[in-house]
Amino acid sequence: MSKITLFSAKKIITMDRNRPEATHVAVRDGRILAVGGADCAAPWGEAVVDESLADSVLMPGFVEGHAHMMAGGIWKYAYAGYHDRIDPEGRPAPGKTTIEEVVEGLKEHAAGLPADAPVIAWGFDPIFLPTERLNRHHLDEIAADRPVAVLFSNFHLMCVNSKALELAQYSRETNVEGVMKGADGTPNGELQEMAAMFPVMRRLGIDFRSISADREAVRAYGRVAQRAGVTTITDLFATFNPGDVDTLLEVTGAPDFPVRLVPAMGGTGAAPAEIAAQAAALRGRSTDKLRLGAVKLMTDGSIQGWTARVKWPGYVGGQPNGIWNTPPELIAELVAECQKAGVQTHIHVNGDEASEVAIDAIEAAGRSHPWAGARHVLQHCQMMGADQFRRCADLGICCNIFANHIWYFGDQHVALTIGEDRARRMDALRTALDEGVRATIHSDAPVTSLAPLFTAWAAVNRQTMSGRVLGEAQRVSVEEALHAVTLGAAYTLKMDGEVGSIETGKRADFAVLGADPFEAGAEGLKDVPVRGTVLGGEVHLL
Repeated sequence: MSKITLFSAKKIITMDRNRPEATHVAVRDGRILAVGGADCAAPWGEAVVDESLADSVLMPGFVEGHAHMMAGGIWKYAYAGYHDRIDPEGRPAPGKTTIEEVVEGLKEHAAGLPADAPVIAWGFDPIFLPTERLNRHHLDEIAADRPVAVLFSNFHLMCVNSKALELAQYSRETNVEGVMKGADGTPNGELQEMAAMFPVMRRLGIDFRSISADREAVRAYGRVAQRAGVTTITDLFATFNPGDVDTLLEVTGAPDFPVRLVPAMGGTGAAPAEIAAQAAALRGRSTDKLRLGAVKLMTDGSIQGWTARVKWPGYVGGQPNGIWNTPPELIAELVAECQKAGVQTHIHVNGDEASEVAIDAIEAAGRSHPWAGARHVLQHCQMMGADQFRRCADLGICCNIFANHIWYFGDQHVALTIGEDRARRMDALRTALDEGVRATIHSDAPVTSLAPLFTAWAAVNRQTMSGRVLGEAQRVSVEEALHAVTLGAAYTLKMDGEVGSIETGKRADFAVLGADPFEAGAEGLKDVPVRGTVLGGEVHLL
Protein backbone atom coordinates (compact mmCIF):
# COMPACT_ATOMS: atom_id res chain seq x y z
CA MET A 1 0.00 0.00 0.00
CA SER A 2 1.21 3.53 -0.81
CA LYS A 3 2.74 5.68 1.90
CA ILE A 4 0.47 8.00 3.86
CA THR A 5 1.88 11.43 4.71
CA LEU A 6 0.22 13.36 7.52
CA PHE A 7 0.86 17.10 7.28
CA SER A 8 0.38 19.18 10.40
CA ALA A 9 -0.26 22.93 10.27
CA LYS A 10 -0.96 25.81 12.60
CA LYS A 11 -4.36 25.96 10.92
CA ILE A 12 -5.96 24.52 7.80
CA ILE A 13 -8.67 26.59 6.13
CA THR A 14 -10.48 24.01 4.04
CA MET A 15 -13.20 25.98 2.18
CA ASP A 16 -15.34 22.91 2.92
CA ARG A 17 -18.46 23.89 4.86
CA ASN A 18 -18.63 20.44 6.47
CA ARG A 19 -15.27 20.98 8.19
CA PRO A 20 -14.18 24.60 7.78
CA GLU A 21 -11.00 24.23 9.84
CA ALA A 22 -8.52 21.49 10.72
CA THR A 23 -5.00 21.00 11.97
CA HIS A 24 -3.95 17.93 9.93
CA VAL A 25 -4.40 16.60 6.43
CA ALA A 26 -3.44 13.09 5.30
CA VAL A 27 -2.21 12.56 1.73
CA ARG A 28 -1.82 9.36 -0.27
CA ASP A 29 -1.01 9.03 -3.97
CA GLY A 30 -1.23 12.79 -4.41
CA ARG A 31 -4.77 13.03 -3.09
CA ILE A 32 -6.33 14.03 0.20
CA LEU A 33 -7.06 10.92 2.23
CA ALA A 34 -8.43 12.53 5.38
CA VAL A 35 -8.79 15.93 7.07
CA GLY A 36 -9.13 16.69 10.78
CA GLY A 37 -6.96 16.29 13.86
CA ALA A 38 -3.78 14.35 14.54
CA ASP A 39 -5.65 11.03 14.37
CA CYS A 40 -7.53 11.66 11.10
CA ALA A 41 -5.44 9.13 9.16
CA ALA A 42 -5.69 6.38 11.80
CA PRO A 43 -8.43 4.34 10.06
CA TRP A 44 -6.26 4.12 6.94
CA GLY A 45 -3.10 2.77 8.57
CA GLU A 46 0.23 4.10 9.73
CA ALA A 47 1.20 7.57 8.52
CA VAL A 48 4.52 9.38 8.25
CA VAL A 49 4.14 12.71 10.02
CA ASP A 50 5.51 15.74 8.14
CA GLU A 51 6.08 18.76 10.39
CA SER A 52 7.64 20.98 7.70
CA LEU A 53 4.43 23.06 7.49
CA ALA A 54 3.62 23.01 11.20
CA ASP A 55 4.10 26.76 11.67
CA SER A 56 2.15 27.67 8.52
CA VAL A 57 -1.48 28.17 7.62
CA LEU A 58 -2.76 26.00 4.76
CA MET A 59 -5.50 26.88 2.30
CA PRO A 60 -6.56 25.20 -0.91
CA GLY A 61 -4.07 26.10 -3.61
CA PHE A 62 -5.26 29.29 -5.27
CA VAL A 63 -6.83 28.93 -8.70
CA GLU A 64 -6.14 31.73 -11.20
CA GLY A 65 -8.86 31.60 -13.83
CA HIS A 66 -7.52 34.34 -16.09
CA ALA A 67 -3.81 34.79 -16.70
CA HIS A 68 -1.38 34.35 -19.57
CA MET A 69 1.70 32.18 -19.77
CA MET A 70 3.67 35.10 -21.18
CA ALA A 71 3.73 36.35 -17.56
CA GLY A 72 6.85 34.18 -17.36
CA GLY A 73 8.44 34.95 -20.72
CA ILE A 74 7.53 38.62 -21.17
CA TRP A 75 10.45 39.53 -18.94
CA LYS A 76 12.81 38.95 -21.88
CA TYR A 77 11.73 42.50 -22.81
CA ALA A 78 12.32 45.67 -20.81
CA TYR A 79 9.70 46.64 -18.23
CA ALA A 80 8.27 50.15 -18.77
CA GLY A 81 5.24 50.06 -16.47
CA TYR A 82 4.05 52.60 -13.93
CA HIS A 83 3.79 50.21 -10.98
CA ASP A 84 6.62 48.40 -9.21
CA ARG A 85 6.70 44.73 -10.15
CA ILE A 86 8.58 41.55 -9.23
CA ASP A 87 10.09 39.33 -11.94
CA PRO A 88 9.85 35.49 -11.94
CA GLU A 89 13.10 35.24 -10.01
CA GLY A 90 11.83 37.54 -7.27
CA ARG A 91 13.86 40.57 -8.39
CA PRO A 92 12.25 44.02 -8.12
CA ALA A 93 11.41 45.97 -11.29
CA PRO A 94 10.80 49.62 -10.31
CA GLY A 95 7.97 51.48 -12.02
CA LYS A 96 8.49 54.43 -14.39
CA THR A 97 6.33 57.40 -13.44
CA THR A 98 7.16 59.82 -16.28
CA ILE A 99 7.69 59.53 -20.02
CA GLU A 100 11.22 60.82 -19.43
CA GLU A 101 11.94 57.89 -17.11
CA VAL A 102 10.60 55.49 -19.73
CA VAL A 103 12.78 57.00 -22.45
CA GLU A 104 15.93 57.07 -20.32
CA GLY A 105 15.35 53.52 -19.10
CA LEU A 106 14.96 52.24 -22.64
CA LYS A 107 18.04 54.11 -23.81
CA GLU A 108 19.99 52.26 -21.14
CA HIS A 109 18.36 48.97 -22.16
CA ALA A 110 19.14 49.61 -25.85
CA ALA A 111 22.81 50.18 -25.05
CA GLY A 112 23.08 46.59 -23.88
CA LEU A 113 21.51 45.08 -27.00
CA PRO A 114 23.18 44.07 -30.29
CA ALA A 115 23.29 47.00 -32.69
CA ASP A 116 20.66 45.53 -35.03
CA ALA A 117 18.25 44.27 -32.35
CA PRO A 118 14.87 45.96 -31.95
CA VAL A 119 14.18 47.70 -28.65
CA ILE A 120 11.04 46.20 -27.11
CA ALA A 121 9.36 47.05 -23.83
CA TRP A 122 6.10 46.16 -22.12
CA GLY A 123 3.81 47.28 -19.31
CA PHE A 124 3.46 50.98 -20.25
CA ASP A 125 0.13 52.70 -19.68
CA PRO A 126 -0.39 56.29 -20.83
CA ILE A 127 -3.49 56.73 -18.68
CA PHE A 128 -1.22 57.36 -15.67
CA LEU A 129 0.72 60.06 -17.55
CA PRO A 130 -2.08 62.16 -19.03
CA THR A 131 -0.16 65.39 -19.70
CA GLU A 132 1.28 64.03 -22.96
CA ARG A 133 0.61 60.87 -24.96
CA LEU A 134 3.61 58.68 -25.77
CA ASN A 135 4.36 59.01 -29.49
CA ARG A 136 6.89 58.09 -32.14
CA HIS A 137 8.98 61.21 -31.47
CA HIS A 138 9.64 60.08 -27.88
CA LEU A 139 10.68 56.65 -29.11
CA ASP A 140 12.86 58.11 -31.89
CA GLU A 141 14.97 59.58 -29.05
CA ILE A 142 15.75 56.04 -27.93
CA ALA A 143 16.87 54.90 -31.37
CA ALA A 144 16.24 56.36 -34.82
CA ASP A 145 18.09 53.70 -36.79
CA ARG A 146 16.30 50.62 -35.49
CA PRO A 147 12.71 49.82 -34.50
CA VAL A 148 11.42 50.57 -31.01
CA ALA A 149 8.12 49.18 -29.73
CA VAL A 150 6.45 49.67 -26.35
CA LEU A 151 3.58 47.31 -25.55
CA PHE A 152 0.93 48.82 -23.29
CA SER A 153 0.02 47.05 -20.07
CA ASN A 154 -3.30 45.83 -21.50
CA PHE A 155 -1.58 44.30 -24.57
CA HIS A 156 -4.33 45.81 -26.71
CA LEU A 157 -2.24 48.83 -27.74
CA MET A 158 1.36 49.70 -28.44
CA CYS A 159 3.49 52.67 -29.46
CA VAL A 160 6.32 52.44 -31.98
CA ASN A 161 8.96 54.72 -33.41
CA SER A 162 9.34 56.02 -36.97
CA LYS A 163 11.56 53.10 -38.04
CA ALA A 164 8.94 50.57 -36.97
CA LEU A 165 6.20 52.49 -38.80
CA GLU A 166 8.40 52.50 -41.88
CA LEU A 167 8.92 48.72 -41.67
CA ALA A 168 5.14 48.19 -41.52
CA GLN A 169 4.69 50.66 -44.40
CA TYR A 170 2.36 52.82 -42.33
CA SER A 171 2.08 56.32 -43.78
CA ARG A 172 -0.29 59.21 -44.31
CA GLU A 173 -2.11 57.06 -46.90
CA THR A 174 -2.67 54.12 -44.52
CA ASN A 175 -6.34 53.36 -43.91
CA VAL A 176 -6.21 50.67 -41.21
CA GLU A 177 -8.46 50.87 -38.15
CA GLY A 178 -6.30 51.43 -35.09
CA VAL A 179 -3.38 53.18 -36.82
CA MET A 180 -3.65 56.50 -35.02
CA LYS A 181 -2.62 59.73 -36.69
CA GLY A 182 -1.60 63.19 -35.55
CA ALA A 183 -3.02 66.54 -36.55
CA ASP A 184 -0.81 66.54 -39.65
CA GLY A 185 -2.34 63.25 -40.86
CA THR A 186 0.75 61.10 -40.37
CA PRO A 187 0.85 58.08 -38.03
CA ASN A 188 1.83 59.21 -34.53
CA GLY A 189 3.14 55.80 -33.46
CA GLU A 190 0.14 54.56 -31.45
CA LEU A 191 -1.41 51.32 -32.72
CA GLN A 192 -4.67 50.05 -31.29
CA GLU A 193 -5.73 46.38 -31.34
CA MET A 194 -4.42 43.43 -33.32
CA ALA A 195 -5.21 44.46 -36.89
CA ALA A 196 -3.01 47.53 -36.49
CA MET A 197 -0.41 45.97 -34.20
CA PHE A 198 0.24 42.67 -35.92
CA PRO A 199 2.20 43.94 -38.97
CA VAL A 200 4.71 45.60 -36.64
CA MET A 201 4.80 42.66 -34.24
CA ARG A 202 5.51 40.25 -37.10
CA ARG A 203 8.38 42.34 -38.44
CA LEU A 204 9.92 42.80 -35.00
CA GLY A 205 9.53 39.18 -34.00
CA ILE A 206 7.11 39.94 -31.15
CA ASP A 207 5.30 36.63 -30.94
CA PHE A 208 3.15 35.98 -27.87
CA ARG A 209 3.15 32.26 -28.73
CA SER A 210 6.93 31.98 -28.65
CA ILE A 211 7.04 34.06 -25.46
CA SER A 212 4.74 31.49 -23.90
CA ALA A 213 5.68 28.16 -25.48
CA ASP A 214 9.42 28.18 -24.84
CA ARG A 215 10.36 25.60 -22.19
CA GLU A 216 12.02 28.13 -19.92
CA ALA A 217 9.02 30.48 -20.24
CA VAL A 218 6.72 27.68 -19.11
CA ARG A 219 9.00 26.92 -16.17
CA ALA A 220 9.14 30.62 -15.30
CA TYR A 221 5.35 30.70 -15.33
CA GLY A 222 5.39 27.88 -12.81
CA ARG A 223 7.71 29.91 -10.58
CA VAL A 224 5.47 32.98 -10.87
CA ALA A 225 2.50 30.86 -9.80
CA GLN A 226 4.35 29.25 -6.91
CA ARG A 227 5.36 32.64 -5.50
CA ALA A 228 1.69 33.62 -5.43
CA GLY A 229 0.40 30.40 -3.83
CA VAL A 230 -1.28 29.37 -7.08
CA THR A 231 -1.51 25.65 -7.88
CA THR A 232 -3.91 25.78 -10.85
CA ILE A 233 -3.53 28.48 -13.50
CA THR A 234 -4.87 29.26 -16.94
CA ASP A 235 -3.23 30.46 -20.14
CA LEU A 236 -6.12 32.24 -21.81
CA PHE A 237 -5.42 32.59 -25.52
CA ALA A 238 -2.89 29.88 -26.18
CA THR A 239 -1.70 29.28 -29.73
CA PHE A 240 -0.68 25.72 -30.49
CA ASN A 241 1.83 25.13 -33.26
CA PRO A 242 3.00 21.60 -34.07
CA GLY A 243 5.05 20.34 -31.14
CA ASP A 244 3.76 22.90 -28.62
CA VAL A 245 1.57 20.39 -26.81
CA ASP A 246 4.52 17.97 -26.65
CA THR A 247 6.57 20.72 -25.01
CA LEU A 248 3.82 21.47 -22.49
CA LEU A 249 3.42 17.78 -21.68
CA GLU A 250 7.16 17.47 -21.12
CA VAL A 251 7.52 20.54 -18.89
CA THR A 252 4.33 20.11 -16.86
CA GLY A 253 5.05 16.41 -16.46
CA ALA A 254 8.29 17.07 -14.59
CA PRO A 255 7.96 16.16 -10.88
CA ASP A 256 9.20 19.59 -9.80
CA PHE A 257 6.81 21.61 -11.98
CA PRO A 258 4.66 23.23 -9.28
CA VAL A 259 1.33 24.01 -10.96
CA ARG A 260 -1.55 22.57 -12.98
CA LEU A 261 -1.81 24.40 -16.30
CA VAL A 262 -5.10 25.03 -18.10
CA PRO A 263 -4.56 26.59 -21.55
CA ALA A 264 -7.53 27.80 -23.61
CA MET A 265 -6.88 27.81 -27.35
CA GLY A 266 -7.24 31.20 -29.05
CA GLY A 267 -10.27 31.09 -31.34
CA THR A 268 -8.75 32.71 -34.42
CA GLY A 269 -7.11 31.76 -37.68
CA ALA A 270 -9.58 29.15 -38.94
CA ALA A 271 -13.24 28.55 -39.63
CA PRO A 272 -15.42 28.29 -36.49
CA ALA A 273 -16.19 24.59 -37.00
CA GLU A 274 -12.49 23.84 -37.46
CA ILE A 275 -11.58 25.75 -34.28
CA ALA A 276 -14.17 23.81 -32.28
CA ALA A 277 -12.97 20.49 -33.69
CA GLN A 278 -9.33 21.27 -32.94
CA ALA A 279 -10.14 22.16 -29.34
CA ALA A 280 -12.21 19.00 -28.90
CA ALA A 281 -9.33 16.92 -30.24
CA LEU A 282 -6.83 18.57 -27.89
CA ARG A 283 -8.93 17.50 -24.90
CA GLY A 284 -7.77 13.92 -25.43
CA ARG A 285 -4.17 14.86 -24.65
CA SER A 286 -4.93 16.22 -21.19
CA THR A 287 -3.15 14.97 -18.08
CA ASP A 288 -3.59 15.69 -14.38
CA LYS A 289 -1.22 18.68 -14.76
CA LEU A 290 -2.21 19.88 -18.25
CA ARG A 291 -5.87 20.43 -19.11
CA LEU A 292 -6.74 21.13 -22.72
CA GLY A 293 -9.95 21.51 -24.69
CA ALA A 294 -11.37 25.02 -24.09
CA VAL A 295 -11.44 28.01 -26.47
CA LYS A 296 -10.83 31.72 -25.79
CA LEU A 297 -12.70 34.29 -27.89
CA MET A 298 -12.00 38.02 -28.17
CA THR A 299 -14.77 40.56 -28.61
CA ASP A 300 -13.69 44.12 -27.80
CA GLY A 301 -10.59 45.82 -26.45
CA SER A 302 -9.56 47.75 -23.35
CA ILE A 303 -11.58 50.36 -21.41
CA GLN A 304 -8.52 52.38 -20.39
CA GLY A 305 -7.36 52.22 -24.01
CA TRP A 306 -10.80 53.40 -25.19
CA THR A 307 -11.04 50.34 -27.43
CA ALA A 308 -13.71 48.51 -25.40
CA ARG A 309 -17.25 48.57 -26.80
CA VAL A 310 -19.51 50.38 -24.34
CA LYS A 311 -23.21 51.15 -24.35
CA TRP A 312 -24.68 54.65 -24.51
CA PRO A 313 -23.58 57.28 -23.47
CA GLY A 314 -20.10 56.01 -24.39
CA TYR A 315 -16.85 57.50 -23.11
CA VAL A 316 -16.84 60.71 -21.09
CA GLY A 317 -14.19 62.24 -23.35
CA GLY A 318 -16.23 61.59 -26.48
CA GLN A 319 -13.79 59.00 -27.87
CA PRO A 320 -15.07 56.64 -30.59
CA ASN A 321 -16.79 53.53 -29.26
CA GLY A 322 -13.98 51.02 -29.36
CA ILE A 323 -12.94 48.30 -31.77
CA TRP A 324 -14.32 44.83 -32.42
CA ASN A 325 -11.44 42.34 -32.45
CA THR A 326 -14.01 39.79 -33.61
CA PRO A 327 -17.24 41.00 -35.25
CA PRO A 328 -20.45 40.16 -33.33
CA GLU A 329 -21.77 37.90 -36.10
CA LEU A 330 -18.56 35.84 -36.01
CA ILE A 331 -18.71 35.61 -32.19
CA ALA A 332 -22.20 34.12 -32.57
CA GLU A 333 -20.95 31.57 -35.09
CA LEU A 334 -17.92 30.62 -32.99
CA VAL A 335 -19.99 30.12 -29.85
CA ALA A 336 -22.54 28.04 -31.76
CA GLU A 337 -19.89 25.73 -33.19
CA CYS A 338 -18.17 25.30 -29.83
CA GLN A 339 -21.49 24.60 -28.13
CA LYS A 340 -22.33 22.04 -30.82
CA ALA A 341 -18.95 20.31 -30.30
CA GLY A 342 -19.17 20.34 -26.51
CA VAL A 343 -16.33 22.85 -26.15
CA GLN A 344 -16.35 25.39 -23.33
CA THR A 345 -15.63 29.00 -24.32
CA HIS A 346 -14.01 31.83 -22.37
CA ILE A 347 -15.08 35.15 -23.89
CA HIS A 348 -13.25 38.45 -23.37
CA VAL A 349 -15.80 41.20 -22.63
CA ASN A 350 -14.69 44.52 -21.16
CA GLY A 351 -17.43 46.90 -22.31
CA ASP A 352 -21.12 46.24 -21.64
CA GLU A 353 -21.96 46.27 -25.35
CA ALA A 354 -19.49 43.42 -25.80
CA SER A 355 -21.08 41.58 -22.85
CA GLU A 356 -24.48 41.86 -24.50
CA VAL A 357 -23.13 40.39 -27.72
CA ALA A 358 -21.57 37.44 -25.87
CA ILE A 359 -24.68 36.72 -23.78
CA ASP A 360 -26.87 36.86 -26.89
CA ALA A 361 -24.52 34.44 -28.67
CA ILE A 362 -24.58 31.93 -25.79
CA GLU A 363 -28.36 32.16 -25.49
CA ALA A 364 -28.79 31.51 -29.23
CA ALA A 365 -26.33 28.60 -29.16
CA GLY A 366 -28.21 27.08 -26.24
CA ARG A 367 -31.46 27.12 -28.18
CA SER A 368 -29.87 25.45 -31.20
CA HIS A 369 -27.65 22.99 -29.31
CA PRO A 370 -28.88 22.50 -25.71
CA TRP A 371 -26.07 21.78 -23.24
CA ALA A 372 -26.86 22.27 -19.58
CA GLY A 373 -23.28 21.89 -18.39
CA ALA A 374 -21.50 24.22 -20.80
CA ARG A 375 -20.29 26.67 -18.14
CA HIS A 376 -19.21 29.24 -20.73
CA VAL A 377 -17.28 32.02 -18.97
CA LEU A 378 -17.41 35.74 -19.62
CA GLN A 379 -13.99 37.17 -18.83
CA HIS A 380 -13.44 40.63 -17.26
CA CYS A 381 -17.17 41.59 -17.19
CA GLN A 382 -16.12 45.07 -16.15
CA MET A 383 -19.19 47.12 -17.04
CA MET A 384 -21.91 44.51 -16.68
CA GLY A 385 -25.03 45.65 -14.88
CA ALA A 386 -27.51 43.70 -12.77
CA ASP A 387 -29.67 42.96 -15.84
CA GLN A 388 -26.80 41.24 -17.60
CA PHE A 389 -25.79 39.28 -14.51
CA ARG A 390 -29.40 38.10 -14.17
CA ARG A 391 -29.29 36.82 -17.75
CA CYS A 392 -26.02 35.01 -16.98
CA ALA A 393 -27.58 33.31 -13.96
CA ASP A 394 -30.60 32.26 -16.03
CA LEU A 395 -28.35 30.82 -18.76
CA GLY A 396 -25.75 29.17 -16.51
CA ILE A 397 -23.00 31.52 -17.70
CA CYS A 398 -20.05 32.01 -15.34
CA CYS A 399 -18.37 35.39 -14.82
CA ASN A 400 -14.70 36.01 -14.09
CA ILE A 401 -14.47 39.60 -12.88
CA PHE A 402 -11.37 41.82 -13.10
CA ALA A 403 -11.37 42.95 -9.44
CA ASN A 404 -7.83 44.34 -9.61
CA HIS A 405 -8.99 47.08 -11.96
CA ILE A 406 -10.56 49.04 -9.14
CA TRP A 407 -7.20 49.64 -7.49
CA TYR A 408 -5.08 49.95 -10.62
CA PHE A 409 -7.41 52.02 -12.81
CA GLY A 410 -10.44 53.07 -10.73
CA ASP A 411 -9.46 56.74 -10.40
CA GLN A 412 -8.74 56.96 -14.12
CA HIS A 413 -12.06 55.35 -15.03
CA VAL A 414 -13.89 57.99 -12.99
CA ALA A 415 -12.01 60.90 -14.54
CA LEU A 416 -11.21 59.77 -18.06
CA THR A 417 -13.16 56.78 -19.39
CA ILE A 418 -16.68 56.03 -18.10
CA GLY A 419 -17.36 58.52 -15.31
CA GLU A 420 -18.31 58.33 -11.65
CA ASP A 421 -21.63 56.48 -11.69
CA ARG A 422 -20.61 53.65 -14.00
CA ALA A 423 -17.21 53.33 -12.32
CA ARG A 424 -18.95 52.81 -8.96
CA ARG A 425 -20.62 49.66 -10.28
CA MET A 426 -17.84 48.30 -12.49
CA ASP A 427 -16.31 44.90 -11.65
CA ALA A 428 -19.49 44.21 -9.67
CA LEU A 429 -18.77 40.95 -7.84
CA ARG A 430 -21.37 41.74 -5.16
CA THR A 431 -24.12 42.10 -7.76
CA ALA A 432 -23.01 38.98 -9.61
CA LEU A 433 -23.16 36.87 -6.45
CA ASP A 434 -26.48 38.38 -5.36
CA GLU A 435 -27.99 37.55 -8.75
CA GLY A 436 -26.89 33.92 -8.44
CA VAL A 437 -23.97 33.95 -10.87
CA ARG A 438 -21.11 31.47 -10.40
CA ALA A 439 -18.31 34.01 -10.25
CA THR A 440 -14.60 34.37 -9.63
CA ILE A 441 -12.00 37.16 -9.81
CA HIS A 442 -8.65 37.41 -11.53
CA SER A 443 -5.42 39.29 -12.22
CA ASP A 444 -5.04 38.87 -16.01
CA ALA A 445 -1.30 38.54 -15.35
CA PRO A 446 0.91 40.00 -16.67
CA VAL A 447 -1.55 42.91 -17.13
CA THR A 448 -1.55 43.15 -13.33
CA SER A 449 0.57 41.14 -10.93
CA LEU A 450 -0.40 37.55 -10.20
CA ALA A 451 -1.35 37.72 -6.51
CA PRO A 452 -4.70 36.12 -5.56
CA LEU A 453 -4.60 37.54 -2.04
CA PHE A 454 -4.25 41.04 -3.49
CA THR A 455 -7.07 40.31 -5.95
CA ALA A 456 -9.22 39.17 -3.01
CA TRP A 457 -8.25 42.33 -1.11
CA ALA A 458 -9.29 44.45 -4.09
CA ALA A 459 -12.74 42.81 -4.20
CA VAL A 460 -13.22 43.19 -0.44
CA ASN A 461 -12.08 46.83 -0.17
CA ARG A 462 -12.63 48.37 -3.63
CA GLN A 463 -9.93 50.91 -2.84
CA THR A 464 -8.31 52.92 -5.61
CA MET A 465 -4.71 54.10 -5.81
CA SER A 466 -5.78 57.46 -4.37
CA GLY A 467 -7.25 55.71 -1.32
CA ARG A 468 -10.94 56.31 -2.02
CA VAL A 469 -13.54 53.53 -1.89
CA LEU A 470 -15.09 53.21 -5.33
CA GLY A 471 -18.47 51.49 -5.13
CA GLU A 472 -18.91 50.56 -1.48
CA ALA A 473 -22.11 48.67 -2.33
CA GLN A 474 -20.06 46.23 -4.43
CA ARG A 475 -17.78 45.12 -1.59
CA VAL A 476 -17.76 41.44 -0.64
CA SER A 477 -16.67 39.65 2.53
CA VAL A 478 -13.25 38.11 3.07
CA GLU A 479 -14.85 34.66 2.96
CA GLU A 480 -16.58 35.39 -0.34
CA ALA A 481 -13.37 36.73 -1.88
CA LEU A 482 -11.34 33.69 -0.74
CA HIS A 483 -14.06 31.40 -2.10
CA ALA A 484 -13.78 33.25 -5.41
CA VAL A 485 -10.03 32.54 -5.76
CA THR A 486 -10.41 28.87 -4.79
CA LEU A 487 -13.67 27.02 -5.41
CA GLY A 488 -15.17 29.84 -7.48
CA ALA A 489 -12.35 29.75 -10.02
CA ALA A 490 -12.22 25.94 -9.97
CA TYR A 491 -15.90 25.86 -10.94
CA THR A 492 -15.31 28.04 -14.01
CA LEU A 493 -12.59 25.61 -15.14
CA LYS A 494 -14.80 22.55 -14.52
CA MET A 495 -12.25 21.37 -11.94
CA ASP A 496 -14.26 21.92 -8.74
CA GLY A 497 -14.43 18.15 -8.23
CA GLU A 498 -10.63 18.04 -8.02
CA VAL A 499 -9.31 21.32 -6.60
CA GLY A 500 -10.49 24.43 -4.78
CA SER A 501 -11.08 22.95 -1.32
CA ILE A 502 -9.28 20.67 1.12
CA GLU A 503 -11.53 17.65 1.42
CA THR A 504 -11.20 13.90 1.05
CA GLY A 505 -10.79 12.71 -2.52
CA LYS A 506 -9.48 15.94 -4.00
CA ARG A 507 -5.94 16.59 -5.14
CA ALA A 508 -3.54 17.53 -2.39
CA ASP A 509 -2.92 21.08 -3.62
CA PHE A 510 -2.34 23.70 -0.92
CA ALA A 511 -1.22 27.30 -0.57
CA VAL A 512 1.26 27.61 2.29
CA LEU A 513 0.75 30.93 4.08
CA GLY A 514 2.59 32.75 6.83
CA ALA A 515 -0.58 34.04 8.52
CA ASP A 516 -4.31 33.42 8.72
CA PRO A 517 -6.11 35.56 6.10
CA PHE A 518 -9.25 35.69 8.26
CA GLU A 519 -7.24 37.08 11.15
CA ALA A 520 -5.56 39.54 8.78
CA GLY A 521 -9.04 40.75 7.87
CA ALA A 522 -10.16 43.08 5.12
CA GLU A 523 -7.26 45.54 5.41
CA GLY A 524 -4.46 43.02 5.89
CA LEU A 525 -5.51 40.40 3.35
CA LYS A 526 -3.08 41.53 0.65
CA ASP A 527 -0.16 41.43 3.09
CA VAL A 528 -0.47 37.77 4.13
CA PRO A 529 2.87 36.20 3.16
CA VAL A 530 3.01 33.24 0.78
CA ARG A 531 5.61 30.64 1.76
CA GLY A 532 5.06 28.27 -1.13
CA THR A 533 2.72 25.57 -2.34
CA VAL A 534 2.00 21.86 -2.14
CA LEU A 535 1.03 20.16 -5.39
CA GLY A 536 -0.21 16.58 -5.32
CA GLY A 537 1.36 16.21 -1.89
CA GLU A 538 4.78 17.46 -3.03
CA VAL A 539 6.01 20.46 -1.04
CA HIS A 540 7.41 23.44 -2.98
CA LEU A 541 8.58 26.09 -0.51
CA LEU A 542 10.08 29.40 -1.58
